Amino acid sequence: MERSKNRGYEAALGIVRRLHALGHAAYFAGGCVRDLLLGLVPQDFDVATSAVPELVLAAFPRTEAVGAHFGVVLVIDRVGEERVATEVATFRHDGAYSDGRRPDAVRFSLDPREDVLRRDFTVNGLLLDALAYDLGDRAEDCVLDFVGGRGDLAARLIRAIGEPLMRFAEDKLRMLRAVRFAARFAARGFTIERRTMDAIWQQAETVHAVSAERVREELTKILIEGGARRGFELLDETRLLAQVLPEVKRLQGVEQPPEFHPEGDVWAHTLMLLEHLPAGASATLAWGMLLHDVGKPATFTPPDPQRPGDRIRFNGHVDVGVAVARTILTRLRFSGEDMEQILSLVKHHMQFGDVMQMKQSTLKRFLRLPKFEEHLALHKADCLSSHGKLDLYAFAKEKYEALGEEQIRPPLLLTGNDLIAAGYRPGPQFRVILEAAEDAQLEGSVASKDEALGLVRERFGQPT
Repeated sequence: MERSKNRGYEAALGIVRRLHALGHAAYFAGGCVRDLLLGLVPQDFDVATSAVPELVLAAFPRTEAVGAHFGVVLVIDRVGEERVATEVATFRHDGAYSDGRRPDAVRFSLDPREDVLRRDFTVNGLLLDALAYDLGDRAEDCVLDFVGGRGDLAARLIRAIGEPLMRFAEDKLRMLRAVRFAARFAARGFTIERRTMDAIWQQAETVHAVSAERVREELTKILIEGGARRGFELLDETRLLAQVLPEVKRLQGVEQPPEFHPEGDVWAHTLMLLEHLPAGASATLAWGMLLHDVGKPATFTPPDPQRPGDRIRFNGHVDVGVAVARTILTRLRFSGEDMEQILSLVKHHMQFGDVMQMKQSTLKRFLRLPKFEEHLALHKADCLSSHGKLDLYAFAKEKYEALGEEQIRPPLLLTGNDLIAAGYRPGPQFRVILEAAEDAQLEGSVASKDEALGLVRERFGQPT
């Protein structure tokens, strides 16, 4: 890592230096240390310190006491033009977790080892002497490891610190986090350690103690951090999938017509789709890919033995899928904006089948769907995960890029005010009239307001 060019690193290092100057112990902690040891550039840098929150708040000019009760303070800094927020946490020992999510009380500590022992996984329980590291020492030589995290990094294991059953009883969210880390690093050979896996399997049904928002956040991270397929395989293997997304679990065993889906059932198809989801993809595209066929289990119709050559069908699966997806997204408390886009992806994913036969007006309306790039990406992955034919994708992509905004969304030739000025009385039919006028405009059969009004008079009659 180029230390001098990483703004999060520079901000966190400045915090460590300041706390050391005031006589407090301070280390880089958690995921940033894990990533440095793996040769990755950390997304965030966290600091663990012996300084209590009041001292941290007093030591820096710009802070936010986001969780001071639990020893967590955000230190706000500016590195160049960028605002950088670094989480600074006081060494602590946690009390009981009666709600299965947060400790009832914490006791601050001066002992870094005591702090590490209350964390989740060994690979996240490493501390780094940032000052020695910045002077040029290798990361491996600057690590404080009280829990065997370095050995588990070498062995590519996600292992709970201490007794796994206790760790997950304390905080149910850790079960989903174990899956997320194993999925994110699956390409590097990481797996969940056996006892840790067994503990998740035993406690999967208790995940409902976690808020819907936190479940949504973890599932989204599993989808977009680069190991989506492995993540959902692990959710299934740990029994978590049936708890948090039973509708997706129902995709398993739902057969598909082999002439269109040689890859297998709907679950196999969905997993293959997730393989095409790159790290850093948008959350809406990720959830659209996951849920695009969620209506198939309820609409599965086997071949009619009385009709030779009949095949499996899923009549109405798009409309059912939109309804099922809405239920899921509402339960997980998605924002209205994200929900609208995900449902649009589910609703329109089958329209590509007609794209070459569409009228110009229909095609242009299709191409101007918000974030159409996501519709294209979903369709491409859908094809690559089934029959492999990309002719419809190539056609839609070429039209989308060639037509441009001016042609797919031109300024309207005719508005409601124009109809009123021409003598038409406002009413429910206005919408039908205006859509017909816009269709003609998109088809290129009218090119002016007068021509559009002429079409309206011809098709809908003179105003009364």
